[in-house]
Amino acid sequence: MTDDFKPPIKTRTTKELLAITGAPKKWNERAYQLAVAELYSRKVDFKLIDQAKYIEKKKENFEALKRAKESYSISDFVFNLGGTLIELIFSWNLEEEGYLRKAEQQKKFRIVLFFLIASVLLLI
Repeated sequence: MTDDFKPPIKTRTTKELLAITGAPKKWNERAYQLAVAELYSRKVDFKLIDQAKYIEKKKENFEALKRAKESYSISDFVFNLGGTLIELIFSWNLEEEGYLRKAEQQKKFRIVLFFLIASVLLLI
């Protein structure tokens, strides 16, 4: 396998190689295989690779939890009213992306907006 990465896999530190092997989904398959081969040639204990994978999994879980708890706040409406309203009205994949609390707030906002528009139309 050719190592045409910049910087080359062989020149990276052991810590960088462990980061690659710890998160194989974030790297292409060839980079991952080269990193594993380089760690093997450096005689690095493979328990360190398992540890890197464990740490990466914990980071992913933490990021997912952070996304799930993220919500709209008053400052979103004060400092970015247009962007926030566009996201609330037109974004359909908040729940798929893991923003569970925002998705729930979006549903409530759309119900309120529907009744507000219906009320205005009935009064006209």
